[in-house]
Amino acid sequence: MSILDFIKKELIEIIEWTDDSRDTLSYRWPDDDRQIKNGAQLIVRESQMVQFVAAGQYADLFGPGKHTLSTQNIPVLSTILGWKYGFESPFKCDVYYLNTRLFTGNKWGTSNPVMMRDADFGVVRLRAFGTYDFRIVDPPKFLKEVAGTDQNFRLDEFADTMRSRIVSVFTEALAKAGVPALDVATRYSELGEALLPIINPAMTGKYGIEITSFILENVSVPPEVEQAIDKRSSMTAIGNLNDYVKYQMGHGMGEGGEGAAAAAVPAQMAMGFGMAQEMMRSMQGAAPAAGAAPSGPPPLPAAGDAAATLDVLTPEQAAQALSVSVEDVMAAIAAGDLKARKIGNATRIARSALEEFLRG
Repeated sequence: MSILDFIKKELIEIIEWTDDSRDTLSYRWPDDDRQIKNGAQLIVRESQMVQFVAAGQYADLFGPGKHTLSTQNIPVLSTILGWKYGFESPFKCDVYYLNTRLFTGNKWGTSNPVMMRDADFGVVRLRAFGTYDFRIVDPPKFLKEVAGTDQNFRLDEFADTMRSRIVSVFTEALAKAGVPALDVATRYSELGEALLPIINPAMTGKYGIEITSFILENVSVPPEVEQAIDKRSSMTAIGNLNDYVKYQMGHGMGEGGEGAAAAAVPAQMAMGFGMAQEMMRSMQGAAPAAGAAPSGPPPLPAAGDAAATLDVLTPEQAAQALSVSVEDVMAAIAAGDLKARKIGNATRIARSALEEFLRG
């Protein structure tokens, strides 16, 4: 072998890299301690970028295409190496290929609960996880902060390195957005899109990557908060308590036996509430004048009286007509099921109202 052939063998003339792994983010091209020939060909394929590093400094960056490495198109490298006046000679340099395609379906999640201030629950702890898509947009920043000098930096290494960092950025973005915990748990897709403008400046500025899609798949709160939410939902579902009690009474009586006995419990409670309300109303009414004779129960209407003409009943007469106690009648009036008119301390019931009550 001649000395000329030996020298040619020690010089690199073509630099290229074909990625067949589909999970490599950055790749340091192996030079086997050889020098790059001035005028060598650099081939950069689509979805690739090449970063030159000389003497520990980031030099020229190349996009897709075929490039001739000469002092004319590597100005930064020429400055670092001190080439002047077009001096041409082989040079030693590290060549990093970076994959700029979109990497999809990367998982993220909070290993520990995230503390946040919420308008509904005060301070609450949230757990969240989901997926995100990203691409490299700033190769020097990515090499410096994430990949380093790793010869073959793969996606699994990136996931381990970035998972905690992405969670940290997500926590800060969620705190700035001020989204209530209940909205976080019900508006996953909208929240992910809303957080992108907050997350991306931090991810690009710190790590040289762009998050193109940020998806929340699940957000959970502690068990005690879940129980509070379930109780609030139950009360909302019940709605009108009076209607709910009447429904339970009717359903239990229809079943008979133990169901009817159980249905009597809410009925008794409703009657007790009605009697208490009636007593409060009576106490709040005007007290009789001093020395006035106490008014007894009103007499039954005679055939020629005005009351008989209007067909009005007292609570006692209504109770007698219904074959129930006066307390039951007063409870129905207090609940609003039986319409009546309060005149002073006396209560009067129209027979039409009583008939309407019986018809349900």
